[in-house]
Amino acid sequence: MSRSASRMHNEEEQAIKLDNLIKEYATYEDFLSAQITSTDLYYLEDEEVARDLVELGYRGTGEVMKREEFEARKHAASSSKNKRDQKQALAGQGYDLTDTPLLAALAQREEANHTGKMTTIIFIRDRNHREQEISGYIDFAHRIKTEDFRIIFSKKKRFLPKQSDLSFYNWDTQQTSMHDTPNYQVIADFTSGLTFKNKTDRKTINVDPKAAKPGDNTTRLELSDSNYEQIVLYDHFTRR
Repeated sequence: MSRSASRMHNEEEQAIKLDNLIKEYATYEDFLSAQITSTDLYYLEDEEVARDLVELGYRGTGEVMKREEFEARKHAASSSKNKRDQKQALAGQGYDLTDTPLLAALAQREEANHTGKMTTIIFIRDRNHREQEISGYIDFAHRIKTEDFRIIFSKKKRFLPKQSDLSFYNWDTQQTSMHDTPNYQVIADFTSGLTFKNKTDRKTINVDPKAAKPGDNTTRLELSDSNYEQIVLYDHFTRR
């Protein structure tokens, strides 16, 4: 092995060693404290002073690492873990959804709704298992965080409005309900009709099909799916 290759190999080993150390300690103070010996505490009688000396390289039994490097590596490790967790959490991956346009559209929007870049409101009108006609507006970002969507994407369970959604109406029994969610406030007005206010940017989504546009940073898409009587998607892009 050449000197340059050997140096690169040693640097890689050192980086892996430091990254493994990062995983062991929640804070930089914990990292420093782990390297303080009983002898250090006996003579210094102050753990904070002992940590300062470890940081400067005068005391300690392990690696010397500055606070900036520790926090940078900690942040990088956390970001990498979040990305892996997020990727694993996407319930719509790996399914053939070509015969169900609604589920295909939801799979396309799942990641953006998970991260908060988008909050999609879904209007569905169809029939429940009792053949009663129901309709409602669903906060997709809220639903994917409160139930297991793998059952829905695998088509073991139909995706329909529930009484706990933004709005729900049973046309046969006349049962109706409305609920705010972590993302939206429901505003029911006899004059302007039903609207939803986004709690992050305070923008209002107008779901009236006769409205010129659904609102700022919002698009309306009427989706054709033979599995449902009517579907409309309102994609609201949140500015952070």
